[in-house]
Amino acid sequence: MSDNLVTVEQAAEELNLHPKTVLRYIRDGRLTATRIGKSYRIARAKLDAFAGVVQGRAETVAGIRTTCIVDIPDLSVDGAQRLATFLHSAALAGNAETPVLHLETAFDPAARSMKVVMIGSVSDVRKLLELVQLQIDASP
Repeated sequence: MSDNLVTVEQAAEELNLHPKTVLRYIRDGRLTATRIGKSYRIARAKLDAFAGVVQGRAETVAGIRTTCIVDIPDLSVDGAQRLATFLHSAALAGNAETPVLHLETAFDPAARSMKVVMIGSVSDVRKLLELVQLQIDASP
């Protein structure tokens, strides 16, 4: 088998996930895979991008990058954990061809506030900002 393709089971082992979770990611479109016969194969580059692994030498991106810091007040601990998990999942949804999107979250339980730092292309940061707004609007 080619070193450039991995099975669902191999991907699950590398990601420390159950194979059914990897299959769900594939079916949901979060992880790109090719169906070969009755099984899926995942390109190594796609799996590495999904996992956030950077390979090769760093190259300077000619595109514009932006940094955004969002301060979200009045969040519960559970709400902050849900929002952080959601945003980190959304940030991993890119592919190998898109520039890396950096995301950091910090929650201060005493102040009940969360800071979200995003560094990436203008369009990627804009999409994450829209997701933050949707989550805040949907919370009770």
